[in-house]
Amino acid sequence: MSYGLLKGKKGIIFGALNSQSIAWKVAEKCHEEGAEFILSNAPIAMRMGELNELAEKTGSEVIGADATSMEDLEKLFDAAIAKFGKLDFILHSIGMSVNVRKGKHYTQMNYEWLKTGWDISAVSFHKVMRVAWDKECMNDWGSILALTYIAAQRTFPDYNDMSDNKSYLESIARTFGYYWGEKSKVRVNTISQSPTNTTAGSGVKGFGGFFGYANDMSPLGNATADECADYCVMMFSDLTRKVTMQNLFHDGGFSSTGVSQKVMDIYEEMSK
Repeated sequence: MSYGLLKGKKGIIFGALNSQSIAWKVAEKCHEEGAEFILSNAPIAMRMGELNELAEKTGSEVIGADATSMEDLEKLFDAAIAKFGKLDFILHSIGMSVNVRKGKHYTQMNYEWLKTGWDISAVSFHKVMRVAWDKECMNDWGSILALTYIAAQRTFPDYNDMSDNKSYLESIARTFGYYWGEKSKVRVNTISQSPTNTTAGSGVKGFGGFFGYANDMSPLGNATADECADYCVMMFSDLTRKVTMQNLFHDGGFSSTGVSQKVMDIYEEMSK
């Protein structure tokens, strides 16, 4: 059901790859709620994905950009300004660790790969906001979001240097969020999503264990990609105009649960 929450709003959505992607679901929901937007991803990701299908479905333009490249981002935002004038929302759904992909243990990580993953997963968020800031292209009371994970606060085996990247990402949101709020009342937040069956998520070693444990620990169960998209729509809407510089847990209660009865029952049974 559409409520027209984003009617007339314009934005950029980074990171949609295929129909499993959270960014893909966000684009669909934003379109349903009346928004117009540009879809962007790195050229290599666009070749791997199915972005043109999403663009056709949502009536959107696709503009490739490497989010670590200031030159690419300049061109993207210039195109967005030419198309829309000013923007109301931005979604940063970008993350990659070479160390994770190559199976490097955290204690033995390759530091050049670390720099690459850090730039893609975290610093790119600063770069995106820097270009938007310099071009003064955000409307007052706009909303900027990035997706993160609770491994920024807790230790999860095999999440590797992505934990460090997400910590830095969340810090950028708080710090840049202060300046955006002072300048033009733009809100900057991160959403800490449950483990989700996406192409990126399933690439983490032991993802099935991550997913199952979180689901058993969460009183409401894991949040789906569709439910995360609903949450993003709310954060882009005028209903959350005073929410900024926050890391918002969207995880069915996992982040506040010490241990669930379901997990207790498993260990009670094992101890017999």
